[in-house]
Amino acid sequence: MITLKMLTEKYLNYCAIQKELNFKTIKAYKIDLNQFISILPSKYLPISKDCLLAYITQIHNSYQPKTIKRKIASVKAFFRYLEYEEFIESNPFNKIDISFRQPIRLPKTIPANIIQKFLCTIYQEKQIPATLYHKKAVIRDIAVIELLFATGMRISELCSLKQQDLDIENRQVLIFGKGAKERILQIGNGEVISALAEYKKLFEKELADSEWLFVNRLNHRLSEQSVRFMINKYVKLAGIEMHITPHMFRHSFATLLLEADVDIRYIQKMLGHSSINTTEIYTSVSMHKQKEILEERHPRNGMRVE
Repeated sequence: MITLKMLTEKYLNYCAIQKELNFKTIKAYKIDLNQFISILPSKYLPISKDCLLAYITQIHNSYQPKTIKRKIASVKAFFRYLEYEEFIESNPFNKIDISFRQPIRLPKTIPANIIQKFLCTIYQEKQIPATLYHKKAVIRDIAVIELLFATGMRISELCSLKQQDLDIENRQVLIFGKGAKERILQIGNGEVISALAEYKKLFEKELADSEWLFVNRLNHRLSEQSVRFMINKYVKLAGIEMHITPHMFRHSFATLLLEADVDIRYIQKMLGHSSINTTEIYTSVSMHKQKEILEERHPRNGMRVE
């Protein structure tokens, strides 16, 4: 008799081969499904509505809304697969109302003046290299940060770039996003192009032995954690008190474009969002900024009327 563990393995294999989901998504599904199975009284089908409700209650008592939503979505997708493959006759999720209000958390952005200060600090480091290794590391760091902010790509997308994905001559980068979706972004700033060209020229030997665009000192793919450490280092050098993460460059990219009156649908495409609803969170940030400007800087505030 087929167990739930065997069914989850079939499902994860289906996600990898037929749906072509990336390894991080599959890893998250595996964690969520194993957790779900662990609380069930039986390790075989069928699974009752009461068991699903018990699971939903348990995770509501243990996790934040965003995590709860993801875990429920993982299990729902698994049940859709079971129904589609006719392992179950009807989906018990169809009889459960699991809607709940998720508090809106505005994306954290970096003010434009702080980004400028951050970039200036890195470029200043380039002028005073202690060693050749230090100089090369700084030039690579400049290329990484410039590309991250110029395109608004996710840190995982940047670290996964291969050399053929960057076309300096045509000023384009091919990005592989979530769900194996591709998008091409134009790099509009000449200084960013120059930084990338300088990096590729200086690292020509290292890149000849690697498929990745950005490499570490061992010629391995530059890790996401390395980029986080890199950002923290320059934040301290710049004397910036704000905590900055790689994803905040993505948020800032979107918000600053929106504030510059770029149509939100263009921003959606550039960010690689499947739905405009995901991108619309940045309108809330923009309205928050608008409120701040009108409350603090409107000329009426300095007018005395007697």
